[in-house]
Amino acid sequence: MTSVMCTVCGVREAFYLRSYSGEKLCAKCFLESIEDRVRATISKYSMFKFNDRIAVAVSGGKDSLSLLHILARIERDFPLASLCAITVDEGIAGYRDEAIEIASENCRELRVEHFIISFKELYGFTLDEIVERLKASKSGMTPCSYCGVLRRKALNVLAMKVGATKIATAHNLDDEIQTFMLNIIHGDILRIPRTSPTFDEEEPGLVPRVKPLCEILEKEVTLYAYLKGIRFQENPCPYAGEALRNDIRNTLNRLEEKHPGTKYKIYRSAEKVREAMRDKVPRITLKKCQLCGEPTVGDICRACSLLKNIKML
Repeated sequence: MTSVMCTVCGVREAFYLRSYSGEKLCAKCFLESIEDRVRATISKYSMFKFNDRIAVAVSGGKDSLSLLHILARIERDFPLASLCAITVDEGIAGYRDEAIEIASENCRELRVEHFIISFKELYGFTLDEIVERLKASKSGMTPCSYCGVLRRKALNVLAMKVGATKIATAHNLDDEIQTFMLNIIHGDILRIPRTSPTFDEEEPGLVPRVKPLCEILEKEVTLYAYLKGIRFQENPCPYAGEALRNDIRNTLNRLEEKHPGTKYKIYRSAEKVREAMRDKVPRITLKKCQLCGEPTVGDICRACSLLKNIKML
């Protein structure tokens, strides 16, 4: 049987067919292509400055740890900023402890400072305790509706505490187009410009977020992690629901399999929609939450509002 050679280097045997481009890649060229695309994405969106302190939001999963390894490699080759890792411990027994241990192990291997903040120390409740109250009250609220809001606030609090000027999150291309489709389905079109790869508007007390993996397919991030031998948590969160997002994910995967390149076409469409709407979306002026002092649109931030509800259950 004749070996298929890598179409990039022409020297090593190919093992991966990139259907949307027709490239046949060996392991080395595949890894380099992912790292090069992340570099290009950072440059395209001007994500970092030379004096940035970048806090990588590390959960212990494949995406965040792949991002940490890639940024650590980029920083070593071209030291343009300082790098650290931040992790939120939501307090999920039998799940988050393993993730934190794996995240810490990777940080030690890469010699990256690792900082952790917990829901318990910040809010007085673990997510498990919040879920128990939700179940007892039969409120109908899902764990995800609480966790997402509380996690975002915790990341900002910890990033401010460690002096970060940017938070790098590991949202991949699949995440981005799923969110785009969800916003369209829900009619939240004004959210589309605010889900861009960078948050350009500077607000006091709010650390800007960037998404260096936003142009990388989820399956290619997974393959990168396996080829690099990165240890990551493989078990899904026990509270993961988001039925509609899962249905959208499955539909997009089927479309991509039948029509390679569909996901990138949707991503480019989202870029065009964001650009067309950029000047049509009113700028939101943030003020300080009356309870915690964090940036918010209203008088009380969403996190404090949710916590107030929990205490009343």
